[in-house]
Amino acid sequence: MAEYDSSDRDDTSDRDDSYDRRDRYDRYDRWDIKKLRILRALREYGTVTATAEALVLTPSAVSQQLTNLAKQLGVPLLEASGRRVRLTGAAELVLRHAEAVFEQLERADAELAAYVQGEVGEVRVGAFSTAVPALVVPAVRALGEAHPGITVQVREAEAAQAYELLGAGSVDLALSLAAQAPSAADPRFTRVPLLADPLDLALPRAHPLASAPAVRLADFAAEPWIFGGSGPWSEITRAACEAAGFSPHQGHSAAGWTAILAMVEAGMGVALVPRMASVRRDGVVMRELAADRPHRHVVAAVRRGAEDAPAVGHVLDALRDAAARLAPV
Repeated sequence: MAEYDSSDRDDTSDRDDSYDRRDRYDRYDRWDIKKLRILRALREYGTVTATAEALVLTPSAVSQQLTNLAKQLGVPLLEASGRRVRLTGAAELVLRHAEAVFEQLERADAELAAYVQGEVGEVRVGAFSTAVPALVVPAVRALGEAHPGITVQVREAEAAQAYELLGAGSVDLALSLAAQAPSAADPRFTRVPLLADPLDLALPRAHPLASAPAVRLADFAAEPWIFGGSGPWSEITRAACEAAGFSPHQGHSAAGWTAILAMVEAGMGVALVPRMASVRRDGVVMRELAADRPHRHVVAAVRRGAEDAPAVGHVLDALRDAAARLAPV
């Protein structure tokens, strides 16, 4: 009888197993996180050029990465729509699953930071101009005393731009206005209400109603109003006046508080000014509005899942405390 030699055995099954494992790993490799982020950004920004600008890439690099991703996944991701491109149904399906992956990666990153860093870390904050001195600076000061190992890097941005920076990963936390924020159902972000900032009425000191016992917005329906030609402040001013029963006549257009209050002081019109802006001029009287007092709502936001990172949580707590000292939500 021939002696059994292990080298004679059929090892086809072992080879098949190794091929199966390799095939499984190759399938996982198709899901390239970096390329999926680019695809998600294209859905958000609408064009290859805008996507490239947001992600600090060249348009050709964006196109090449998306072409490679389509080859890796084996499905078309983009289709022509005039001079633009739009996502295919397959691309929308891919992104629906990718959102869950992105959220879980944020949570994994948060947990890893908690394990490795503990009370040490850096949080990048994007905030609109009036929020910086009123909320961010007091929060940073308090944080320096309670958690000296956490540093905050501040980047001033327009209210809407703060969300673009957050979505692109350029900041970790965004301060914006609720009116400029994406829908609360947006799967990318977790929103945190901070405060309802009252709007006061700025009048020239010589105005007949500057010293009246009480004033209402409707008392100024015939006045020229001063606000920006577009953007959040234009929308907020128009909405407040329309809620009071009139459409404001825009006598002058300006975006900066220095320019707006200089024109009010000169008697050129009236304006709504957020309490949080803390801007004053000698020739301007700031009046609280009575029954129809309008507000603008300030919110913070993080990428969904990142709120579990200890450093981000400490910054959010400091911002809540600073907001509570200014006005209730």
